[in-house]
Amino acid sequence: MYDVCIIGAGVVGCAIARELSRYELRTIVLDRAGDVSQGASKANSGIVHGGYAAPNGTLKAELCADGNRRFTQLDSELHFGFRRSGALVLGFSDEDRVAIETLYANGIANGAEGLSIVEGSRIRELEPNVSEDARWALRCASVGITSPYELTIALAENAVANGVELRLFSEVVAIEAGPGFTVETVRGEVDAAFVVNAAGVAGDRVAEMAGARDFSITPRKGEYLLFQKGYGRILSHVIFQVPTDKGKGVLVTSTYHGNLLIGPNAEEAASIEDVDTSVEALLSIIEVARKSVPGFELSRLLTSFSGLRAISDRRDFIIGESRVPGFFNVAGIESPGLTSAPAIAQRVVRLLREAGLTMKAKRGCDPSRKPIIVPKSLTDQEVARLIKLDSSPERIVCRCERVSEGEILDCMQRGIPVESVDAVKRRTRAGMGTCQGAFCRPRVTALLAQKLGLPAEEVRVRSDELTKPVRVKRTFYKEAAEGTRSGA
Repeated sequence: MYDVCIIGAGVVGCAIARELSRYELRTIVLDRAGDVSQGASKANSGIVHGGYAAPNGTLKAELCADGNRRFTQLDSELHFGFRRSGALVLGFSDEDRVAIETLYANGIANGAEGLSIVEGSRIRELEPNVSEDARWALRCASVGITSPYELTIALAENAVANGVELRLFSEVVAIEAGPGFTVETVRGEVDAAFVVNAAGVAGDRVAEMAGARDFSITPRKGEYLLFQKGYGRILSHVIFQVPTDKGKGVLVTSTYHGNLLIGPNAEEAASIEDVDTSVEALLSIIEVARKSVPGFELSRLLTSFSGLRAISDRRDFIIGESRVPGFFNVAGIESPGLTSAPAIAQRVVRLLREAGLTMKAKRGCDPSRKPIIVPKSLTDQEVARLIKLDSSPERIVCRCERVSEGEILDCMQRGIPVESVDAVKRRTRAGMGTCQGAFCRPRVTALLAQKLGLPAEEVRVRSDELTKPVRVKRTFYKEAAEGTRSGA
């Protein structure tokens, strides 16, 4: 019997798991995918919002401002990568000025920090590449940027290191309630005293399995375009336009690692599996983005992607115990869900305690996690030399991103199964450079094959590939867990 079963290993589920790992509890996290962060947590802008956009009095407003303040400390513990860049919300008309003043007042009421309104030439002083047509801007100095999947991975690794169990490829198919819960998955049953539903776009379906559905989720798709690393230096702030009823609109920003990112649009998805992109949508995003930053070069484009947001019929976060005692819904966590995740986790822990879960602080709980990516300043000549090394921690496997063999082996020994080329990419950036994996993919595949005890042709490229057999060495997971506990 587990004390708590969390359904969903996105940023919210993993943040809750990490908070629960501070206590003497048996906690398990289930996810249908082959890695953490495979839903909205993988495919979003990575913006740590300031808290000025959500209507005052909503959970979104309260938890966004609270979560934003926690990110500096969180990064100092987990080393996932975060910096405060600030943001500008651009206005181009008299109507936009009214909207900006309204945003400013709403942000002050929400407790957002670092707000001011700037005009005219001051906008170009802050951002020389912003459109000359921008007449006013709301500036929010507390906005930051992070890597959303690296944050989720860091939360999950730390939770697992402190005793939380993670089961992947474990889609939930049924839930029997009372007293306690039996959660049936495609890989067996889990018994738990409490269940936390953090299943993202499938949150209403999971709630229905337990007889706890009183809301509905509509998946809304957002598409993005990603440009070469380093090109993000054309901006220092996150650039928004005045938001609409569909969200914060198309932004232009540097990513944490220095790529330029534009998007998203907002359109209703055909299903919770619909993450395709379309030429028409991407061209529309480009057109809208050029209103803010007209001069970006499409020749620097690397790739496009899309993600789904869980839009609830309540238009706010749904966080609390359902009508089924012991079953908690944490649903409708759309933007600013990433920013709010640390605060959401603390709220859920408090609600579980109030519902009767006994919590005793765990002695020896370690809130820290070492980084995987180690910054390097290597010349092209040094990279060429390190590529030619025989198997060695210093051997460069990905020449675009300067990823070493040691970093790749490290990411496989942190308690979470790493079974695909994409899983390695999310942890190390191997394959995210200009060649998009053409050079490093066979080298990463060879390292995975060796570690997993598989022929190279059976190594998955993507974490959601369920068709290939899982023939992992039985000792691998034990070695990974022991390596985490020993600090290796």
